[in-house]
This record gives sequence, C-alpha cells and structure tokens, in this order.
Amino acid sequence: MRRLTWLLGVAAVVMIGVGIAFRLIGHDPAIWHVDPTIAERTGRQNDYVVAPSGTTQAKIDTVFQTTDLAPRDLLFLFDSIASNSARTIVVDGSVDALHITYVQQSMIFGFPDYVSVKAIDAEGGAGLVIWSRSRFGYSDTGANKARIDAWLAAMGAAGG
Repeated sequence: MRRLTWLLGVAAVVMIGVGIAFRLIGHDPAIWHVDPTIAERTGRQNDYVVAPSGTTQAKIDTVFQTTDLAPRDLLFLFDSIASNSARTIVVDGSVDALHITYVQQSMIFGFPDYVSVKAIDAEGGAGLVIWSRSRFGYSDTGANKARIDAWLAAMGAAGG
C-alpha cells in the first residue's frame, strides 16, 4: 500500500510539472505566425483547415462560405470570438493587418494549439482562411476541428 501511495504521489508531481512546463514554453511568432494561404500542412491528424475554395495551397477540410462583410469586419468578428475564448491569447498580428495567430492551451495540461487566420477577398465576397494545429503529438482527437467549428458557429450567432 505504501508503494502504491508513493507511485501515485510521483505521478501527480510529474503531471503537475508537465502542466507547468507547457504553460511556460514560448510562442515564437517567427515560427507560429504563418500565412495560412501558403502554409504547408503537417500531414498529421492534428490540424484543421477552413477556407473558401481555391484560396490556399493546403487541402481544405471545410469550405468557408464567403460573406458580404468587408474582410476587416469579418476578421474583427472572428477576433471578438477567439480573443474571448478561455486560455486564448494573440501570438502576433492584428485585425488591421488582416492576419492574426492565436494560441489556445488545453485546460489541464496546457498543450498549445495555434490558430492562424487571414481575412481575404474571395470570389463572392470576403472569406477567412483558418489553419488550426497542435504543437505536440500526432492526433488531437478532433480538438482543432471542434474549436474552429465552435468559433465559426458563434460568429454566425453574432450575425456573421
């Protein structure tokens, strides 16, 4: 029984240490703030791309339906949702630059996922090219897709 208690204690300390380490790692804009229209996907199952047809070199997972909003207004709406999401900060970029990269960290361990978004003029109006990807691992169990789908649904609910 004493050995089991000791092992559980060590496991708890390791898990806490991992959670702290992931929260303290840097988010270098030179690496993570990329243009999603020209970015190359990792080939792993831990990223997700949303874009209007024909606007990115990457394989698109979900087609973004263009809107009659101006690109800046569309990105402003997206930014208002993303910036107010739990554990999410801006790595680099701005609405005025029409390009922003965010990092959102998971609740328990603080695993970082990066979301680069660019507002563009596209056929039929303005669109967003969004690339959400995990920094670590091979699979994200659908976390990147779920995040972006939720943010886009919130935009629709807000009138986007």
